[in-house]
Amino acid sequence: MRVVSVWPIVRPLLFRLDPETAHGVAMAALRAVQAVPPLAARLRRGFLADAPALRQMLFGREVLNPVGLAAGFDKDAVAVRGLAALGFGCIEIGTVTPKPQAGNPRPRLFRHPAAESVQNAMGFNNAGLDAVRARLLRLRPSPVPLGVNIGKNKATPAESAVADYELLVRAFADLCDYLVVNISSPNTPGLRDLQNEGFLRAVLHRATGITGRPILVKIAPDLEEGDAVRLAEVAVDAGAAGVVATNTTNDYSLLPGAKDFGGLSGAVLREKSFRIFDAVARRLYGRALLVSVGGIGTGAEAYRRLQAGASLVQVYSALVYAGPGLARRINEELLQLMERDGAKTITEVIGAGRGK
Repeated sequence: MRVVSVWPIVRPLLFRLDPETAHGVAMAALRAVQAVPPLAARLRRGFLADAPALRQMLFGREVLNPVGLAAGFDKDAVAVRGLAALGFGCIEIGTVTPKPQAGNPRPRLFRHPAAESVQNAMGFNNAGLDAVRARLLRLRPSPVPLGVNIGKNKATPAESAVADYELLVRAFADLCDYLVVNISSPNTPGLRDLQNEGFLRAVLHRATGITGRPILVKIAPDLEEGDAVRLAEVAVDAGAAGVVATNTTNDYSLLPGAKDFGGLSGAVLREKSFRIFDAVARRLYGRALLVSVGGIGTGAEAYRRLQAGASLVQVYSALVYAGPGLARRINEELLQLMERDGAKTITEVIGAGRGK
């Protein structure tokens, strides 16, 4: 079933719509796909790069390939089965907050096609804990390893933020394969102020006392390298299973013509994200699970992140531009690079650049 071939026709039509409306159309299509299980199965056969060399065990489950979908694409877990049909090795939903919130005023999502980048100021718009938990209860078992990205409500003051995260961990620990503590979005006022040792120790103490599920911490690309490394080390020492690096950037100098609000993702973030990830991996590879996200859209870039120590890579903005065949293309390019270098399994690639 050659669905990928229709993307050159579909993309111009979607790009005539404003980005948030186009995203809604795409999500509606994915929901329609998952409503017809035989269709979802056919799509998965077409989009999944089903190669034993790409498989690894993480989170107590087999991950069929190292290309995951980052948080933010499916905030409310409405299309997990549809997205799984696109061949992703794992999916991270959210960010979910305890109470529903509308997010920031529209327009709040912008394309920068010449730079293959996206700018978003969504503000953790989501249906809230109860609605998302109900969907995940109906979803079980998830078709692929599933992460839940969690964050505090905008109205929650910093001194009460730990309670928000504790509530979310209790709600989702039994419904996912891993949790991600998001303290790095630039779109919730004061959230990045939680990127400090005291808060991390407090929230991880609570979380690890509730569940044995792996808990990862997502950090910003705008930290100084030394601060990012220190924060990541504190998180792991406090019980985090790993680190997700990085979130979007508010370094608007990276893109002439960028809005002066929201977070930039996509190709303009590539090197900034890699520098932070590489610095963290130099210190933590072998001690923690590392996930790299930010500007990844090719097999070559995914390979660089894996060699630097990532067990998983995640994409978001590249999916907007490359379309539904992205995961398969990246995985096929990974297989070609592995063959070139004589690597028989993806685990031989992970950390190869760290001199293991």
